Parts: sequence; C-alpha cells; structure tokens
Amino acid sequence: MLISALILIFSYLIGSIPTGLIIVRLKTGKDIRTVESGRTGGTNAMRAAGLSAGLATAILDMLKALLCAYMARVLTPDHVWVQVLAPVMAVIGHNYSIFLIERTENGWIRLRGGAGGAPTGGGAVGLWFPVLILGIPLASLILYFVGYASIATLSVPIIIILIFIVGAYIGAIPWQYIAYGLITFVVLVWALRPNIRRLINGDERMVGYRAKRKRKKAALNEKTGQP
Repeated sequence: MLISALILIFSYLIGSIPTGLIIVRLKTGKDIRTVESGRTGGTNAMRAAGLSAGLATAILDMLKALLCAYMARVLTPDHVWVQVLAPVMAVIGHNYSIFLIERTENGWIRLRGGAGGAPTGGGAVGLWFPVLILGIPLASLILYFVGYASIATLSVPIIIILIFIVGAYIGAIPWQYIAYGLITFVVLVWALRPNIRRLINGDERMVGYRAKRKRKKAALNEKTGQP
C-alpha cells in the first residue's frame, strides 16, 4: 500500500515538471504562460519558440508519463490499477502542476499546465509499447490534416481505448488498461473546455495542412484583390 501511494505521488510530481516552460525559457527567455493559450504543452511551445521547441516539449512530456507507467509496472506487477493510475497522475500533474501554482485576481489558487495530449500518449506507450507504432502517428496525422490541436488532443485517448480493446481481446494486456483511456479522456475534455467552446463558435485556431492552405488562399486573395 505504501509503495503504491508513493508511486502515485511521485507520478504526479514527475508529471508536474513544466518542460515547455523550461525549454521556451532557455531558448527565448519568454514565459510560455504569457503566449497564446498560456499552456505549457508542445503546441504552445511551438508557437512561443518554434518547431524544435514544440517537438522537444512533446517528447519530454510523453516521456514523463511513460516513465511513470513503466515504473508502476516494474514495482507493482500484481497491482494493475496502480499501473493504470500512475500515468493518469502524471497527466493530471502535467495539466495542474504544483510547480506552477499562482493566485488569480479573485484571490483563488490555481495550478497551470498543459492540455495533456502528449503525456496521455506517453502513458499508454508505457503500459503497452505497440501504442507507439499506431497511436502516436495516427494522432499526428489528425493534428496535421484536421488542423485543430484540441481535436487531435482529444483523439489521443480515443485511439488508446480502441488499441487497448484490441490488446485486451487478444489477451496481451489486462482489460483494466482500457480504463486508462476512459479516465484520460475525461481529464482532457475538462482541460480543453475553452477550446471546445471555440470549436463550437468557429473561433478555434488552425494549425498544420489546413492552416497552410488558408494562409496561401488569403495571400492569393490579397494579391489578386479578391475579398
């Protein structure tokens, strides 16, 4: 019981490390919390400091949760729910970092962080490595071609659920691992509430292929004088 509790606490603390803030600060001197969405994840790191910073942030955020999942599997091989909850705690730590605590204008305490897509994927890879082969590339394609980071982020736990259902069906992983995808989906939906509202209103910022096409079209219209 003590080992399980320590694993979950340690996982939250590991997840709380604000890699995006650190990378952007080292590269540009900026505080990522003052840029665009104010989140510390890979998408906002890319906006703040370029593609290399975004990729480095995303990879390190994945590794945080991957480490926690692997640690739980090694230290508690007979406690499946600890294995499930360790990477969940890493995702929660990423989204609500104890190291990014601040006071709002109303005097409330809040914890800042990211949206949780990268650590959610990393945690799944730590639970079952084949997720890396299919899940991460598929989410990346959704990000590039659909064009909305929030939709790509929400697709991560859905993809994980489907992969884990297959894994559990063939007996490769415990069925409880499916709960990891379900729990992280709820966590991500809660974190992305503002983005979901913007999607509904049509105000969400586009990235990837569709964003490039939109910029090219706008440039062409400006050149030809079309509205």
